Amino acid sequence: MSPLISCKSVTKSFGAQTLFQNINLMIDSGDKIGVIGPNGSGKSTLLKIICGLEEADSGQVVRQKFVRLSYLAQDDVFDETKSISDNLLAGLAGEDMVDTEKYYRVDTLLSRAEFADGNAPVKNLSGGWRKRLSICRAMVLAPDVLIMDEPTNHLDIEGILWLEKMLRGAAGPSAFLLVSHDRHFLENCSNRVVELSAVYPEGTLQVQGTYSQFLEKRDEFLVGQLAEEERMANKARREVEWLRRGPKARATKAKYRIDEAYKLTDELAELKARNRSLVNVQIDFEATGRKTKKLLEVIGIAKSYGDRTLFSNLDIVLSPGSRLGLLGRNGCGKSTLMKILAGAVDKSGMVPDAGVVKAADNIKVISFDQNRETIDPTIILRRALAPDGDSVMYNGRSLHVVSWAKKFLFRPDQLETPVGQLSGGEQARILIARLMRQPADILLLDEPTNDLDIASLDVLEASLLDFPGALVLVTHDRYLLDRVCHRLLGFGGRHGVSYYADYEQWLNDLPEAGKPDESKKKIEAQAEKAPAQKKSSGRLSYMDQREYDQIEEAIATEESRVELLQDRMALPEIVSNPDELAECWQELQEAQAEVERLYDRWDELEEKKNG
Repeated sequence: MSPLISCKSVTKSFGAQTLFQNINLMIDSGDKIGVIGPNGSGKSTLLKIICGLEEADSGQVVRQKFVRLSYLAQDDVFDETKSISDNLLAGLAGEDMVDTEKYYRVDTLLSRAEFADGNAPVKNLSGGWRKRLSICRAMVLAPDVLIMDEPTNHLDIEGILWLEKMLRGAAGPSAFLLVSHDRHFLENCSNRVVELSAVYPEGTLQVQGTYSQFLEKRDEFLVGQLAEEERMANKARREVEWLRRGPKARATKAKYRIDEAYKLTDELAELKARNRSLVNVQIDFEATGRKTKKLLEVIGIAKSYGDRTLFSNLDIVLSPGSRLGLLGRNGCGKSTLMKILAGAVDKSGMVPDAGVVKAADNIKVISFDQNRETIDPTIILRRALAPDGDSVMYNGRSLHVVSWAKKFLFRPDQLETPVGQLSGGEQARILIARLMRQPADILLLDEPTNDLDIASLDVLEASLLDFPGALVLVTHDRYLLDRVCHRLLGFGGRHGVSYYADYEQWLNDLPEAGKPDESKKKIEAQAEKAPAQKKSSGRLSYMDQREYDQIEEAIATEESRVELLQDRMALPEIVSNPDELAECWQELQEAQAEVERLYDRWDELEEKKNG
C-alpha cells in the first residue's frame, strides 16, 4: 500500500542559504514522527511544504488520494470576538456534516481538552489554554495526518501530559509529524525520529524507534563518520604526496589513479565540512565569584491578586551552587515570584504583600523573562550581537564580533542579515548572548528554553550545571528540570506551595490526582458547582430547588444524547471503523452512566423534598 504522504528529493533555499536539499520522507499510517534539527535548518519550512503552504524549489510531495491533513502552526490565531466553541465550529464550516454532529464533535473534544466552559470568549484564555484550543482546532477535522510545529510551546507540564494522552489515545490521528525540542515529549510520543542537519550526507538521519534509541544510533553514525574522515585523510595524504613527486612519478601511474586522487580530496573536504557542522552553541554564564553563604533569603512572603492568593508564608534561601526549579500551572504565580526575587535588588521591582526578601550587599541578579524583549527586526545581526562596535567584552577580555557570533553558531556571512529574517531559535540565541555578557550571582531564568534547538538545550543544561552562583529556573522542559535542579518548589498542591523531590511527586500531589477517570471530571465538576448544603427535613435549599426544577430537562437532554449515540453506532461507516466504533461505545457508556446519575439525584431530591 502506498504511503499517506511521500516527499521525494525536496529542496528549499532562501536567497543564497540552502535550508535543505534532496529530502526524502514517507509518512505511513501508524507513524508517529518527531522532527528535530538545529535552529535554521528548515524544520518549520518542511512542514509547510508538506501541507502545501509553501512551494519547494525542487522535488515533489505526493499525497494519497483523499488523505486528510491538518496543520498546527506555532502561532495561535483566533477570532477573538467569538467563543471557544464557535472558533472550533468555524473549522468545520466546509464539512459535509449535520449541525448536530458538528456540535457533538466540538463538545466532545472540548471535554477531552478539559475546557470548563465552551461559551467563554477566546480573548480571556491564557497562553497555555490558547495552545490547547489550537490543538483542538487541528484535531476537530479528525485528520488522517496531523502536522504540528512546536505543539508544546506555552503548555504547562499538565498540558503536555494531556497532549501526550491525546496523541496516544484511540481518538488520536492515525499518523502525525511534529517538530519539537521537548526531549521527554519526543521519547513518550514518537516511534520514528528524523533529524535535519548538514552533518548527514543525505541531509537527514531517520531512525525507527524512540528518541533515546535515536540518540544511540546517531552517536554510532557520528563516531563512524569521524573515523571515516580520519581514514580518508590518511589515504588522501599518501596520494597527495605521490602527486607532488613530479611528472616522472605520476607517469608511472594510470590516469584513473590521478583522477581518483583529486576526487578523494574533494570527498574529504565535503566530509570535513559535515563533521565541522557538529559544533554546538557555546553558552557559558559568567559568575562574579562571590563566596557569601546566603545570596538571597526569603522569609514568610505572600502575594495575592484580589481575592486570589498565589502563595503565602513562603521561605526560600539561595546560596552559591543552589539550583531551584519552579513548577505549576500557567498563571499560578511562578513568574510573579521571579519578579519579587528580582525586585529584591531592583528596588523599583515587584514587592510581596507580606514578609521580607533579604539580599546580600551589591548582589548581581540577571533575569531572563519569558516575555522576552523584542529585538528590532530591522537591525542587522552584527549590531544585535555587538551594539557598541565590532567587539564585545566577555570574561574580562575583548572578543571580535565574528568570534562572538561563532560561539552561538552564527556564520560570518550572516552578520549583515536583518534579525527579522532569522528563525525564532536564532533570535533566542541573540538574547542569551546578551545575557552572557553580564556577570551574575543569581540567575533568574523564566522559560529560557523556548525556541532553542536540542543541541542548544544540551549546552544550556551543561552550562547551568557548571554555574557556581544560584539559579532559579522556570521551565516546562521536564528533562532539564530533572538534570539541573536540586529541588523543586511546586504550586497548586494539596498543601499549597511546597517543596518536592521531582515533578512526578508534584503531579501526584495535585488535588485532581487519583481521580478514576478523566472523562468524568466535567460531570463531577458540574455536580459540585453548588456548595454542600446541610441536610434539611421536608424542605429543599435554594440551590437544591434550582437543581430539582432543571433536572427533568437535563435527563431529557442526556437521554437524547444516548439515542443519538445509539443511532450513530449503527451507521455503516462507524461499524466498519474499529477505532471510531470503540470511541462511540465509550461515549455511549458515559452518557448512560450520566442518565443513571441524574435519575438517582432526582430520587434523592424527591426524598429530601418530601422528607
